[in-house]
Amino acid sequence: MSTTGSKRPAQVSAARRRIVIDALRRGAVPESGLDLLATGLDRFEAALDAELDAVASGGSVFKAVRGEYGSGKTFFTRWLGERAKRRNFAVAEIQISENETPLHKLETVYRRLTERLTTSSFPPSALRPVVDAWFYALEEDALASGATEEELPGEVEKLLVARLAEVSRHAPSFATALRGYRAALANGDEATAAAVLAWLGGQPHVAASARRAAGVRGDLDHFGALGFLQGLLTVLRDSGHTGLFVVLDEVETLQRVRSDARDKALNALRQLIDEVHSGRFPGLYLVITGTPAFYDGQQGVQRLAPLAQRLATDFTTDPRFDNPRAVQIRLPGFTEESLVGLGVTIRDLYADAATSPERVRTVVDDAYVADLARAVGGALGGKVGVAPRLFLKKLVGDVLDRVDQFDDFDPRQHYKLTVASSELTDVERNLAATGSSVSADDIDLEL
Repeated sequence: MSTTGSKRPAQVSAARRRIVIDALRRGAVPESGLDLLATGLDRFEAALDAELDAVASGGSVFKAVRGEYGSGKTFFTRWLGERAKRRNFAVAEIQISENETPLHKLETVYRRLTERLTTSSFPPSALRPVVDAWFYALEEDALASGATEEELPGEVEKLLVARLAEVSRHAPSFATALRGYRAALANGDEATAAAVLAWLGGQPHVAASARRAAGVRGDLDHFGALGFLQGLLTVLRDSGHTGLFVVLDEVETLQRVRSDARDKALNALRQLIDEVHSGRFPGLYLVITGTPAFYDGQQGVQRLAPLAQRLATDFTTDPRFDNPRAVQIRLPGFTEESLVGLGVTIRDLYADAATSPERVRTVVDDAYVADLARAVGGALGGKVGVAPRLFLKKLVGDVLDRVDQFDDFDPRQHYKLTVASSELTDVERNLAATGSSVSADDIDLEL
């Protein structure tokens, strides 16, 4: 991912800057403010913005992102999620894992989606504010149609039935649960209302008394999850949101599960893609991320021929000519030049709020940033592509913080790069020890 040619906004709030710098200091991808760092992504912007606009107009999009460990997949999807939020999308990022969120159990994926659901106004989980806003919108529509206060409950019920008519064909219990939630609130029974909403969000083991009160039975299953997703999209649209942006991150972990579970997961992914393309989920932008080995290897996508056909994309040409409109897009990863460019961007962002901005820019000049990038890459076996996380952590926490706090600190004299094993991920640790390439598909990734 190129990082040359920064277009960082001239004015950055102290809060946004702090969020970004604090995350980098911890060696993490910031949850927000990624536009401050997203230099060099211009080549994707026009195509992806057009897709977001199409989804906001009632379409649906599926996108697959491929890249090696360290190429910026998590950064890219969060950056795209921020662009979606600016268009008033709701956003959910889900980490796929064998134990916590197996892809072949779509009811679990749906539950994680509601747990991670966020909007520009509400942090996770934003499910309750969204549902409350939906009922408020129904009431406003009923009143605008001439309903009196006495007629309002009945008119809201009619609107609920009409708006969820298509959803009820596949998952009638979704509308039933919403009625139960509203009734519990009207009766002042907050405990039952919260329990019914939890059931609506796919949570298991909801009290039987709450389910009886709402008129629903059992727990959500694999097939019901698709109907509930359809219902959630309807509720989001009617409560004022233009769409839902969902990321299924680290899908390559499917390669390390039992063969039967892997086959079920790959088929579930194929099913999701087909449902998106069929138009069943208007307002959904669904993204998955994975390594090239997942898309191209026999333990991944190629294991299921129909899925491989749906994701097939030509990457034999120069990466400069990759098609950002294709179903699968490639993140080429960092070079030494682009890593230095990113470091300079971070240095300038940090300096803007430093005690002595000019001192920071002078002591940590472009040449020093380049030296540090080469040193971090060397500590990881010369693999610059996997160095961004550690490089930015060292730049902010070990160098910039010290320059800002100590007037006599000079990193060229007083700092020698050290990389402790405890601060490395498994992939980075193997590279540091062997100096050779290690497949990220054999490692549990944590970004």
